[in-house]
Amino acid sequence: MTQQASPSAEPDLAGVRNFRDVGGLPTVDGRSTRYGRLFRSGHLAHATEADTVFFDSLALHTIFDFRNAADQKLEGPDVALTGVRNVNIPLSDPADGTEFWRMVRDGNIDQLREILDDGKAAARMTGSYRRMIVERTAEHSRVLHALAEDSVPALMHCAAGKDRAGLAIAVTLLAVGVEREAIVADYVKSNDPHRRYKVRRGSDSPEAMNAEVMGLLAPLFDARASYLEAAFTVIADTWGDTDTYLTQGLKLTQGTREALRERLTE
Repeated sequence: MTQQASPSAEPDLAGVRNFRDVGGLPTVDGRSTRYGRLFRSGHLAHATEADTVFFDSLALHTIFDFRNAADQKLEGPDVALTGVRNVNIPLSDPADGTEFWRMVRDGNIDQLREILDDGKAAARMTGSYRRMIVERTAEHSRVLHALAEDSVPALMHCAAGKDRAGLAIAVTLLAVGVEREAIVADYVKSNDPHRRYKVRRGSDSPEAMNAEVMGLLAPLFDARASYLEAAFTVIADTWGDTDTYLTQGLKLTQGTREALRERLTE
């Protein structure tokens, strides 16, 4: 099949988390995003044979992998899908936060309190979203131009499919005029229990995974609307409005935006 009839067609994938079709979202001009054109998920490194059969059925043209080299070394490369172009566009630096994420995996409770407590974890996330908007305009532009030219059906993913992929999806949806509330509603679906990233630490002892530890880590693994709103705010603060961000920040011509709408909406 090349097109899903409805969101209820979501599969129960064994080795890939946070998959969904970004179809059926309303645009400000009365259209909606097409099913079967744009998908999002966590990484495909652990996809099972049955998962691969499902992904093959989507007739994907391109997979955009936003992981960096450190992520790929940790998790492994995506499984190969027949006839699909794999494009790696890192949206984060492998060296950025290396020590921080080591502490997240291996730090004791005192160390976790030091780096995460008192709002530090949530502040780190909002800061990350702001930086991705301001510092990754070339990468986001590359993705949108590829979608406008020839890259659909497309799947976007990072590690968990929440932050880097979530923001790239949000930017794409902004470009085709999806209503802001609908963009946020799709984003927070990553909190659904069957989609959430499975937190892994260096030890699986009760002390390493107790309630306080999970509470401290939660802001890092939540898809909070406030994170996405921080991205929207920095667009307004930096470019004045979304149209200027798209035209000046991402170098999208009116023709490119029309091509995106033709490919992704109906």
